[in-house]
Amino acid sequence: MNNCPKNIANRKIHEMNLNPEPFESIRSGFKTIEMRLNDEKRAVIGKGDLIRFTNNKTGQVLMVNVLDRIVYPSFIELYKCYDKISIGYNESEEADPSDMLMYYSEENIRKYGALALVIELL
Repeated sequence: MNNCPKNIANRKIHEMNLNPEPFESIRSGFKTIEMRLNDEKRAVIGKGDLIRFTNNKTGQVLMVNVLDRIVYPSFIELYKCYDKISIGYNESEEADPSDMLMYYSEENIRKYGALALVIELL
């Protein structure tokens, strides 16, 4: 009989890299929504899957459980649904959907839409 909690041994594990600030925000428990483009790579992530995040500066790793996945037509719509802390901003920062243009082109956002992954740290 498998003694792994929630049968972790048989769940899909996805690999993603993160900058140090969002990595620490997830580790501290503040960031509970990971925002990504809903492209082919992320479209296969499902509720109950695991994500192994690697800090792209330090190489540190943390594992999260995907509680839910919600697709939005754009990051503008996604930002309307969550408070800025849960999506990775500090209290002193302004949450601006155009910040996602640092990572994704407008064309790809229109093509694929935005994905909110509701996560919990394991």
